Amino acid sequence: MNKLRIIFLVILLAECVFGTIRYVSKTGSSTPPYTSWETASDSIQKCINICVDGDTVIVANGVYKETLLILNSIYLLGSSMDSCIIDGTGLMAPVPNYEGITINARKDLTICNFKLLGKGQPISLTQVVAAFTNNSELTVHNCQVSNAYDGIGTLGRKSIITNVIFYNNHNDLSNHRGSIPDTSLISNCIFIKPQQFGTAISEMGGNTRIENNILLALGTDNEYGIDLIYPNFKLIKNNIILNYDLHNIDITDFIRDSVVILNNNIGYSNSANYLTGGGIWQPTGNPKLRIRNNIIFKNRNSVNGNGPEKHRTDYNLYWGNTNNQTSTLLMGDHDIVADPMFVRDDSIPGYPYNYDFHLQMYSPGIDAGDPNILDADGSRSDIGLFGGPLGQVYTYQDLAPKPPGNVTAQLVEGKILLKWNKNTEADFFRYRVYRDTVENFIYDTTKIIAVVSDTFYVDNLPDYYRAGTYYYKITAIDSAINQSPASEEVQVVVTGAAEGPPIAAGEYKLLQNYPNPFNPSTVIPYRLKDGGYVKIMVYNLLGEVVKVLQNGYQNPGYYEVEFSPTKEERRRGEGILEFETFYRNDIVSGIYLYRIEVIGEGNIPRFIDMKKMMMIK
Repeated sequence: MNKLRIIFLVILLAECVFGTIRYVSKTGSSTPPYTSWETASDSIQKCINICVDGDTVIVANGVYKETLLILNSIYLLGSSMDSCIIDGTGLMAPVPNYEGITINARKDLTICNFKLLGKGQPISLTQVVAAFTNNSELTVHNCQVSNAYDGIGTLGRKSIITNVIFYNNHNDLSNHRGSIPDTSLISNCIFIKPQQFGTAISEMGGNTRIENNILLALGTDNEYGIDLIYPNFKLIKNNIILNYDLHNIDITDFIRDSVVILNNNIGYSNSANYLTGGGIWQPTGNPKLRIRNNIIFKNRNSVNGNGPEKHRTDYNLYWGNTNNQTSTLLMGDHDIVADPMFVRDDSIPGYPYNYDFHLQMYSPGIDAGDPNILDADGSRSDIGLFGGPLGQVYTYQDLAPKPPGNVTAQLVEGKILLKWNKNTEADFFRYRVYRDTVENFIYDTTKIIAVVSDTFYVDNLPDYYRAGTYYYKITAIDSAINQSPASEEVQVVVTGAAEGPPIAAGEYKLLQNYPNPFNPSTVIPYRLKDGGYVKIMVYNLLGEVVKVLQNGYQNPGYYEVEFSPTKEERRRGEGILEFETFYRNDIVSGIYLYRIEVIGEGNIPRFIDMKKMMMIK
């Protein structure tokens, strides 16, 4: 790893270093002009103070508790974004009216390979990095930026923000440029917002390319993923933008040049608290807004506004939005409403990522984008994140369908009627119906009683008037005969004889999670015979509550909840949570317990059950 870091620094030095190279280290002798590791400064600011335009400052690993004022154009290179830390927590910067800034850049600054900490996320008017001089240029590369009201704030001529991880800021990145003609770049960054409120990217005026980023809100009441105010030219391309309650993308009506939204996955903005919330919001159907090749899914509204003009889109795929077709949206001839068939799509996103937005084989989004846009392999563009020239060439997997959900069984006129929800995969072919008289039976070819394409089946029992208990499972198969896991097992108890009508007995049931074992997420199904107050909890083996998945009243019926433990929840039993390991895939594997409690009328417990599940690495 040290060799790789040295190679990286050599590349940076070869590409961008001019002027004198100066050094900062905890072990140097702190002898000016700090031109060797032996004479390195023990303070970054002390070294910066003797720099002239074009100098480079290289900083060794360590924690530097200081704030920086940069008055010359310099290159500031750290040794590692994990262990080279500039920490402004609790410090006051010496510049009046700018006391809340950890790094105050008054001239051009390039800063790479640091963990940068501000003075505290809840503290207003604090910034980790600020470049508030109109003629300055800011480049931030390969850094972690966290713990401030604004992670990075700029008013300058241009900013290049690449390979940066933003975490625990109220607003991650705020750029204000007016009509400055230079084009800024925000690329390959990760924006994680665990707390309430705030915006990931706020852009006022200016020209900006926003490409290949992940914007993910984990908490509630987050405002916007991308907020564009009086935009000049903005290109939003090949991003993942998920779970921002107000809007994933918000655009004012004052578009000066054009806003192009291309090949993004935009989803999960579906908070019940915000009726207007959704995927893309722009007040009126401005013709300067172009929306192409996006997958817009599971939002409250897909594309909407409040003006009289319609939003016109084309070559997009809409799926699972509360309102796919809003009152202000006029879909184009090539827009699609269909299941995109992601490799893995969880109902609520989390971190580490518990989704895989690659398209499965036979997805309706493959080669369905704008024919004037080509994929990286030269074929017609796929719709969504991995389409277009900035996308990715990959092999489409032919996966089995999802298991049929919400299976019900009842006696109707002497026969057992089975019903279930319809599968939405484009390559779906048939359902197989299995029956046995043994609970938790193994479904094999000897138990198949029907193969059907409908979402119901009527079973005429071979000996109807013989009382007994019957169990059913349903699987889905696709055109390649890939078979899904079985649905939940439903039970029918036939009672009575010829002298009385038989009945089907309903029941409460906590079903086994699927998949099991799992990594990183699993689904827990359950069924309610009657309505009641339902609480579903997950415990570790120490008996500690890891997560509450459901806590409220529900009507009778079939339900599913997802368990996708965060890093904190995975490590809670050990009492360990370090920012240094938050972005790595080291998880706690082992057994979890999940428990259901149903409280009925009169505050009387109606049903309690608990099962085991296993997470694996």
